[in-house]
Amino acid sequence: MAGKIVLCRCEDMTLSDLEHCVARGYRDIEEVKRYTGFGTGPCQGKECLAPVATQLARLTEVAPSTIRPFTSRPPLAPTPIKLLARAPDAHRFPDDEEAEKKP
Repeated sequence: MAGKIVLCRCEDMTLSDLEHCVARGYRDIEEVKRYTGFGTGPCQGKECLAPVATQLARLTEVAPSTIRPFTSRPPLAPTPIKLLARAPDAHRFPDDEEAEKKP
């Protein structure tokens, strides 16, 4: 098989990366997540959890039903949108300023 097989597009984790993890002794999905960063991108594991879990089960020779999903964690302290809305200059672009100066 030529080319790389991407399991997590957000973090560019490949099947080869997962094989490397298993060879190093990482056999739990939480350990694989911490080692590779898979599931921490914009999709937060919605697209990659199933393929990674399936391949992890295959590589560790366990039933796929025994692979539990990793723990999702929200940001420590979300930024309130009102803080971003207070700065009037945050909504201006350099082209806007030049357009206002022209008669």
